[in-house]
Amino acid sequence: MTVTNHARVKTVKTKHSSSRSRLLAALVAGTMLAGVGAAQSLADETRTTTPIQHVIVIFGENVSFDHYFATYPNAQNPRGEPGFTAAGDTPSVNGLSGGLLTNNPNLRQPLRLDRTEAFTCDMDHGYTDEQKAFDGGLMDLFVQATGSIGFGCRPDGSSVMGYYDGNTVTALWNYAQRFAMNDNSFGTEFGPSTPGALELVSGQTIPANLLTFAGGKLAGTTATTDIGDIDPAYDDCGRDQGGTANATTLQMNGTNIGNLLNARNISWGWFEGGFTPTTPYNPTTGAPAVCGSSHTYPATTPNPPAQDNNPTGIDIHSTPVTDYVPHHEPFQYYPSTRNPHHLRPSPDTPREIGKSDQANHQYDTSDFFNALAHDNLPAVSYLKAPAYQDAHPGYSDPLDEQAFVVTVMNALQRSPFWSSTLVVINYDDSDGWYDHVPGPIVNPSASSADSFTPLNPAQPVNGVSPKNAFPTSHGSGAGQIATSGVCATPGSSTGASAINMRCGYGPRIPFMVFSPYAKQNFVDHTLTDQTSSLRFIEVNWGLDFIDGSEAIGPGQPLGSGSFDHFAGSIVNMLDFDDPPNREPLILDPTTGTRMGWR
Repeated sequence: MTVTNHARVKTVKTKHSSSRSRLLAALVAGTMLAGVGAAQSLADETRTTTPIQHVIVIFGENVSFDHYFATYPNAQNPRGEPGFTAAGDTPSVNGLSGGLLTNNPNLRQPLRLDRTEAFTCDMDHGYTDEQKAFDGGLMDLFVQATGSIGFGCRPDGSSVMGYYDGNTVTALWNYAQRFAMNDNSFGTEFGPSTPGALELVSGQTIPANLLTFAGGKLAGTTATTDIGDIDPAYDDCGRDQGGTANATTLQMNGTNIGNLLNARNISWGWFEGGFTPTTPYNPTTGAPAVCGSSHTYPATTPNPPAQDNNPTGIDIHSTPVTDYVPHHEPFQYYPSTRNPHHLRPSPDTPREIGKSDQANHQYDTSDFFNALAHDNLPAVSYLKAPAYQDAHPGYSDPLDEQAFVVTVMNALQRSPFWSSTLVVINYDDSDGWYDHVPGPIVNPSASSADSFTPLNPAQPVNGVSPKNAFPTSHGSGAGQIATSGVCATPGSSTGASAINMRCGYGPRIPFMVFSPYAKQNFVDHTLTDQTSSLRFIEVNWGLDFIDGSEAIGPGQPLGSGSFDHFAGSIVNMLDFDDPPNREPLILDPTTGTRMGWR
C-alpha cells in the first residue's frame, strides 16, 4: 500500500452550511480571516481564523487507543468501582469486539484491567520493537515484541494486551460523552517519548546532533536522526548537567512552533511539572540548577495485586517519583527555545507568563495555574504533568493522570477564557500496549533499526522463532526476533529518497478535543497524527509550515519535510456554525464522575 495524495489536500468537504464550508476551507488552506469576537487574553491580541483564542495541549505519556478505549462506550461496571453508563445515542469506535476479544491472533488474549491494576510495569516502546510487534500489519506479536513481565505485570506476558474501561479511565470516557474524540489518530513515527514530543512541536526529528561532553567540555558532535529517549543538551537538570557532566545528549537544529509564535509576538509556553529548580543555577560558580522536586503516590492509588508480580505486597507509596523528566521537554532540545538553567520568569509575576523573558517560555505547571488564577492565559500552552501524573507505566498510572487532567479542565471551565478555548488531549507514544489498527506507512525507511515487514517464523534468532519469543522482566523478547531492515507496507517500495529512521505512522493513540465548540458525543474517523494539533495552531494564527515551504516538491517523499505538511485536520471535531455550549462539565478528580453541569 503506497501513500496517496489524500494527505496533501487543502480543502475539506462538509455537509454543513456554506459559511461553515468557507471557514473550514480557510482553516486547512491557512487563509487569514478577520478576527472573531471571542474574549482575548490579556497577554495576546492577535486575531485568529476561528473563535478559538487559546489552545491548550495536554500531552500525556504512553497510551495506545485500545488501552483506554477498547470497549468504549461499554463499561463492565462491577460493584465498588465508579460507574459509567453511556448515552443511548453514543457512537461506537473502532475498538475491540468479537474475535479480537476472544480469539485474538496474539499469544495472549486481551484482558480488562480494573482499578486495582492501575499501576503496571512499563512495556517496550522502542522504534524497532514496535515495528516487530506490528508484524507487517498483522498486529500479532505484541506479547513477544513489546510485552513485559516486570513488577506490576502478569508473569505470563499478557499484560501488554490489557485495556481499561470507563470504570478506571472514567473522566476521559465522561469527557468523550460531552466533547469529541478521534479513533483514527497515530504517532507520527514509531518509537518512544522524545520523538513524539519533537513531532508535537516541530513535525521533525531532524536535523539533530549528538553532543558528547567530557571533562566539562564539548568533546564531539555527530549528526543523527532521533529515534530514542536522549536527554536534551545543555539542560542543567538533564544528563549532561548543563554541559558540565560526562554524557551524550541531543540537540535539535531546526525550527519549532515556538519560533513561529515568537515571530508574531503570540504568547505561549511549555509548562512541565518539576521544571522549577529546587537548587537554582549559580552564575558565580557555574554550578548547574537541580530539579529535585518529587511526589509520592496518593493513598487512592492502589498497590499492584499479588498476581501482578507483587506477591510480597511491595508498597509503591513509599518511593518518591522525581517530577521533571528532561527527555519529555521538546523545547529544551532547541538552542532558540531552551531555558538551560531553568530560570524563573522575570519579573516573576503571573501576568507575565507567556511573554518573552529569561524563562524563554519554559515554565513549571504551577505557573500555568497561577497565571490562570490571575486572569492570564497564553494563546498556546503545552501542559506536561509531573511524572507521577503523566500516565507513564512504571511510575504513573491512569488514576493519577485523571487527577491532573480533571484539575486542569475544572480550572479552565471556571475561568473567563473557557468560551474561547480548545483543549487537546494527545500522547507521546503507545508504550507498546496492544492496539489492533495499523496506520498507513506515510514515510518508509530502510535502516538497521527498521523491522516492519512480516517476520519469517523460519528465521529464528539463537534458535528461537518469532512466535516462541518471550518478554523479559523489562523490555521485551524482541531481541530474539530477527530484524528485517525495512519499514514499509508489504509489497511497496521504500523509495530511494526516503528519509530513513523516520518511519511512520506508528501506533494508534488517543486524540480528544474539549471546547465549547467541540461536537458533543462525537467520534471522528479523520486520519490524524501528533502534528495535527500543530497544524491547527499554525492555521488558526496564520503561521507558515514549520520548514517554511509551501509544499513538498514533486517526487519528494513526504518525510523529507516537516510532517505538518500532511497532517490531518481536526476541524471535523469542531462546530463553528451552531452556538457554542459553554456550560461546564465539572468532574471529581479522584473518581472521574460527574459533579454536575454547572
